[in-house]
Amino acid sequence: MRHNHNVVRRVVTEQDIPLSGKLHLPAGALFTPSARDLARERAIEIVELAPEDLARLSKPEQTIALGSDHGGFSMKERLKPVLEELGWTIRDVGVHEEKAVDYPDIAHAVAALVAQGEAALGIIVDGAGIGSAMAANKVPGVRAALCYDRASARNSREHNHANVLTLGGRLLTQSQAEDVLRTWLATPFAGGRHQGRIDKITAIELKYSSWTPKQSND
Repeated sequence: MRHNHNVVRRVVTEQDIPLSGKLHLPAGALFTPSARDLARERAIEIVELAPEDLARLSKPEQTIALGSDHGGFSMKERLKPVLEELGWTIRDVGVHEEKAVDYPDIAHAVAALVAQGEAALGIIVDGAGIGSAMAANKVPGVRAALCYDRASARNSREHNHANVLTLGGRLLTQSQAEDVLRTWLATPFAGGRHQGRIDKITAIELKYSSWTPKQSND
């Protein structure tokens, strides 16, 4: 079943107009009259792009990788305006409609963009958020945290330097998820004594990077 959501169209103001060259914008962006006049005066070339193409042009430090399975699709879509309001460019890896998909595939796609430096942070939403955290944490360099309230969101960033957030789309209300997301994004890593512990996490990761676990029949 496909859900129709209201599309938030970007509004371009005078402050967005560069002194020269091109201005890349999402398709359907709206200009204020003064912004339109200034763009003409400066002979700015307006280039409209699909969201995924626009995301690829964005600076990694301003980009968030976002993904969900079918259990988190609705919440993912409703969190997009929050991220845009906070000034993030979204790299949405899917799903793009509410149809069954395996959460490890989505978690891997988000985690890979973070690990490769193409996105500063990642957000994954599945039914409970647990499986996506497990999958994402298999990617070297990723510290994924399942958060369920402001306290866990704050702790995961301040103490654990989490760079991927997972959410349970069927366990949180939309307002709870938004509170967690805003808190998570607003909380910086504290450093200090916590850095030594992060270094130990990294050391564990490196120790087992070439290790093959024994198969279990459990």
